[in-house]
Amino acid sequence: VELTIVSGVFGIVLGVLAALGKLSRIPPLRWIAAFYVWVIRGTPLLIQVFFAYFALPELLPFLKMDEFGWACVALSLNVGAYNAEAIRSGLLAVPKGQLEAARSLGMNGWFTFLDVTLPQAFKIALPPLVNNIVALLKDSSLASVIGLVELTNTADLLRAKTYLPIPSLVTSAAIYLLLTTEMTHFSGAVERRFDIEDKLA
Repeated sequence: VELTIVSGVFGIVLGVLAALGKLSRIPPLRWIAAFYVWVIRGTPLLIQVFFAYFALPELLPFLKMDEFGWACVALSLNVGAYNAEAIRSGLLAVPKGQLEAARSLGMNGWFTFLDVTLPQAFKIALPPLVNNIVALLKDSSLASVIGLVELTNTADLLRAKTYLPIPSLVTSAAIYLLLTTEMTHFSGAVERRFDIEDKLA
């Protein structure tokens, strides 16, 4: 859960930055953001976890982190690329008339983005963002390949110790199922809250 929360928060931040980069009028920013999304979405997460754990310490020797830190890096970069497309779609879906109305009221570009564009884009992008976070929760099991002691790794250790694969695997699967179900219910409650607020407004 901790791994999912930390990676999810950084993934949303990366997603917003990458989405803004892809929509930027500055060509280098567009190229960098597009390259990032293209590479991450086009390569397996397992390779990204291995790269973050084995290659990045060689490329960035000044960064000293444990398995948890490097797993967060890999998962954040991965979910950030998928979030970028969801957020970009949300930003493009905001009616231009509302932006023009905000400008006519004297709001500058920054406050227009924060008060008008981003809240509506977030609401539009919320369902795919939640799907990405749910997928992230399940993908966090891949952190076990670099020795991080998390749910999947613990289940495998119990299997090796007890020689009983079914109880440990079924229990870990049930925990994942419970967590993803709760997250889905929470996202549904958030979406309904947004709908109620819009109707009241």
